Amino acid sequence: MNRQDIALGTFVSLMRGSNKFEKIVKDDVSFYQLNITEFSVLELLFHKGKQTTQTIKEKILIASSSTTYVIDQLENKGYVERQVSEKDKRVTYVQISEKGKTLMEDIFPQHAETIENCFSNLEANELEQLLKLLAKMNRQLDKQPKKRGI
Repeated sequence: MNRQDIALGTFVSLMRGSNKFEKIVKDDVSFYQLNITEFSVLELLFHKGKQTTQTIKEKILIASSSTTYVIDQLENKGYVERQVSEKDKRVTYVQISEKGKTLMEDIFPQHAETIENCFSNLEANELEQLLKLLAKMNRQLDKQPKKRGI
């Protein structure tokens, strides 16, 4: 097999794996009446603390309008709270509520175990190597041109 064939096969494998991971995670979080985007916001706030709406949008890679909608949904469920910045009224912070924190303390360990189980056929050193290789690949992807002229 030449390098291009290997690259194409690797791409297909990554995409298939990504789709399978997404289904596993969606199924996992739906058990708690959350969608994957809501869970992603809660996970960010749970582990990183209070964030601006803009930071949430950038970290979980969704559109601004969707970010507002997701935060609205989480606020309606009582999982997050908004705070307008005292220094700049144009900036809104979002933080996890006590109810949200309790939920994440309950579900995150099982969620992490579900993810870990997806890699159960890899030895610890193989998993570490995969992480390094994917990080290296992502750094290269960050350098790729946004549009290709034809």
